[in-house]
Amino acid sequence: MAAAIRLAQGRLRVILLEANATIGGGVRSAELTLPGLVHDLCSAIHPLAIGSPFFRTLPLDQYGLEWIQPEFPLAHPLDDGTAVVLRRSVEETSKGLGADAAAYRKLMGPLTAHWRSLADEFLRPMLHFPRHPLQLARFARRAVRSATGIAQSWFRDDRTKALFAGLAAHSFLPLDQIPSSAFAIVLGIFGHAVGWPMPRGGAQRLSQALASYFQALGGEIRTNTVINDLAQVPKTRLTLLDVPPRQLLHIAGNRIPKSYRRKLERYRCGPGVFKIDYALDAPIPWLAQECRSAGTIHLGGTLREIAEAESTVSKGLHSESPFVLLAQPTLFDSSRAAQDKHIVWAYTHVPNGSSFDMTEPIERQIERFAPGFEQHILARHVMKCSDLESRNANLIGGDINGGAADLFQLLARPVLSFTPYRTAIPGVYLCSASTPPGGGVHGMCGFNAATAALKSIDALNSE
Repeated sequence: MAAAIRLAQGRLRVILLEANATIGGGVRSAELTLPGLVHDLCSAIHPLAIGSPFFRTLPLDQYGLEWIQPEFPLAHPLDDGTAVVLRRSVEETSKGLGADAAAYRKLMGPLTAHWRSLADEFLRPMLHFPRHPLQLARFARRAVRSATGIAQSWFRDDRTKALFAGLAAHSFLPLDQIPSSAFAIVLGIFGHAVGWPMPRGGAQRLSQALASYFQALGGEIRTNTVINDLAQVPKTRLTLLDVPPRQLLHIAGNRIPKSYRRKLERYRCGPGVFKIDYALDAPIPWLAQECRSAGTIHLGGTLREIAEAESTVSKGLHSESPFVLLAQPTLFDSSRAAQDKHIVWAYTHVPNGSSFDMTEPIERQIERFAPGFEQHILARHVMKCSDLESRNANLIGGDINGGAADLFQLLARPVLSFTPYRTAIPGVYLCSASTPPGGGVHGMCGFNAATAALKSIDALNSE
């Protein structure tokens, strides 16, 4: 959607082809459990969307998008019945971190103060000439490290280490691997700067707003249009493909030069996810009161436990005590559920392509911090890796991140280049999460790809 909008803003005629019956990819909603309950199919909480350098420039509020900000962006419950909380303010968050208050302020304060400049830097290809070199250098000193390294060197309190570990686990990387700390810092920055909000009515509202704005620019959308070969694409000067490298190899076939094909074939998928959507007859009975005011909950306990769970997944195994990401939107958006009912969205990381049923380990983790949770379950909807991929062919093996996000694949995503969006086929570009800056609902892969494509058009016109 971002790529289509950027091209349409360049006064090009743009047609968006969507394989599914509804647009949005991983940003869609549906009734998965009981009638009248609106669940999110993939993404649910959107700090990178509200903070996106591109989305911030769009009048999406005029097309029905309304953001809801929970009181707390994030709560991380612990076994003593309390929770460590990421609050909107760095100062307020620090007050809850005891002996680590000063260290947290020192780590996050300067970065959050310059969040706009930093977002402009790290939401672009890693190979670029920085516009804010001093701020980027300050960020890099902290980000190009492992999460365990940062947590152990900066913090003394296990509560702070647990909070940082939960943020870092969004990377899908082992926490002792570089650059897992970058994900923790970026998500922390966005939590303080813009919050971790949700669209009122569900994630689909964001996609609908983008689609409506695109159509207002003159764009055309065709759904139920599966592309298996580039020959199926209408004749055009530019083709932008929102697909991972494996799909590009399939669609482009022998049009791809051998040297470029070899590079794409080396691109690696990341872990998959196992997701459960719940219909409940009451809110989750968290022991920690703070969890009842947070949109997102991280379940996994201590730094050591979360690191062990993510390491287990990286070895191709399933953790018995997994790290679980959970969202509880109907605490803040009653429009998504019938009266006296609630929905919950939860997932955990699993090896790519896993068919293992993680329902019991996930519910064990929820019960650990909310005894009696299972008594409130009215219905479940489970999605294994294959279910996710069948709904969205881009999610290969359940990988929702567009490929492993280790240091090499952040630099070479999908190839090492100053313009990684441009393929070896003239006029064909990639704009998926397999390009910089990677996974997340921020639109910057599409924006960057479309910007590169527009430059090529300008260059041809000037010749």
